[in-house]
Amino acid sequence: MGVAVVPKQIIYPGQEISATQLEEVEVTNPKLAAGYATALGEVEGMVSTRTLLPGRTIQVATLRAPFLVKRGAPVRLTFAIGNMVISASGTPLENAAMGDVIRVRNIDSGVIVSGTVMRDGTVQVMAK
Repeated sequence: MGVAVVPKQIIYPGQEISATQLEEVEVTNPKLAAGYATALGEVEGMVSTRTLLPGRTIQVATLRAPFLVKRGAPVRLTFAIGNMVISASGTPLENAAMGDVIRVRNIDSGVIVSGTVMRDGTVQVMAK
């Protein structure tokens, strides 16, 4: 039938999931709802949005990437035009994962700008 990834212990919402908390089991129920995780790589490092119970399948839709940027924590804003890059300090107005578009207040000017969260945790500001 296939393989499913299940927790070995209770995993609470907002908790980052590690490989030690998981195991792969053989699926024996042919009526099991689709959309569950079938590989450790789909779940490891993700954050659960629901309580996950031991031995129960993990629906991929209940997982999200961990936040790279936290509301209120300082971030570096960058704005690039050609070869020129301008950077400033900012305060995010919301939590965000890589690739999310968020609003950030420029600490120096107080202006609120929108930008995309990059892999390194900086926010690339969009031109208006």
